[in-house]
Amino acid sequence: MKPKIIIDTLSLLGNLSGIGRYTYEIANILSQNSQYRWNFFYGYISQKLIARKNAKTEKYIRHLITKNVFIKKVIRKLLCSFSGIFSIHYDLYWQPNFIPIKSIKARKIIATIHDFSWELYPEFHPKERITYFQENFYVQIALCDHIITGSYFTKKEILDRTSMKPENITVIYHGINHTLFKPLLKNKSIKQKYILAVGSIEPRKNLKNLLLAYSQCEKIFKDEYHLYLVGDSGWKNDEIMKLVENMNQWVHPTGYISDAQLADMYKNASVFVYPSFYEGFGIPPLEAMACGTAVIASNASTLPEVCGDAAYYVDPLDINAIIDGIKKVLNDDVLRQNLIAKGLKHAQKFSWEKSAQEHMAVLEKVLKQ
Repeated sequence: MKPKIIIDTLSLLGNLSGIGRYTYEIANILSQNSQYRWNFFYGYISQKLIARKNAKTEKYIRHLITKNVFIKKVIRKLLCSFSGIFSIHYDLYWQPNFIPIKSIKARKIIATIHDFSWELYPEFHPKERITYFQENFYVQIALCDHIITGSYFTKKEILDRTSMKPENITVIYHGINHTLFKPLLKNKSIKQKYILAVGSIEPRKNLKNLLLAYSQCEKIFKDEYHLYLVGDSGWKNDEIMKLVENMNQWVHPTGYISDAQLADMYKNASVFVYPSFYEGFGIPPLEAMACGTAVIASNASTLPEVCGDAAYYVDPLDINAIIDGIKKVLNDDVLRQNLIAKGLKHAQKFSWEKSAQEHMAVLEKVLKQ
């Protein structure tokens, strides 16, 4: 009989970014392997990987879990108990979103730990999330047979904070969709030059310092280069949105957009800026590179590891450094073209197919143990 594998896919029920994107891309490729019986948890068990656009009932469940503060814990416990009814004979359970669900029973458990921002920067997260992680993270991770993580930076953090052995932690880089994110001719009908930032509107992405840096620029510069912020509204962003409102003549938050629209935004940007304080990986800079756009990135956490020598680095805490970096890349054509060339080459190292193959190798290794 084929081994039975279950994957937590609750993260697919919202807009796909970060963990949701990672989960979908890897699960989609893994599930094409017919040697295994694949099951997916959406608050109930399904044998189908559901595309977000078709997830109506599922999206409602996700809404209850993530948006309604009062009933979050109740709904989470009900879903976990519900899953326990159907999940007593799994050979392997892969949790791509940090904490394995207690009620899902499996012979082997693998979890992906993306970062430790919840512990290092609790001020960046909703209080309910921090409480949930504090109560469950270390207890549940200790039960895992293997850990996957997206960078050697995060692997070191795991070794520093848990009792996991190095041989039970595998670093697998994320990928990008090269069919969609690729260099094409810029849209000549777009006359306005712009600086692009992509990520949820939340404190960890450091959009406040980016906006403060941009606000110090001369009017002539802002007239020439508008600033576009692409991403969901996130949380704890009142201060950020006030800055946006004060500069709404030049700053344009788009909200969540489709992947095709995002690819167009990358391709037509004058420069891409990713000033995040802390990342477990960081997919957007690679997507921008793949589209032929020069990248400016924070010199913090995993970003130097992920972006290599293909980005211009700035100190995320230094407002002057951020704007100086933007102006330098925009005004120095030789530097910008060099970053574009390096970025195109560097981005080719990352693909979801390669990442999924490495995930499959880990799953098979653990199953055989």
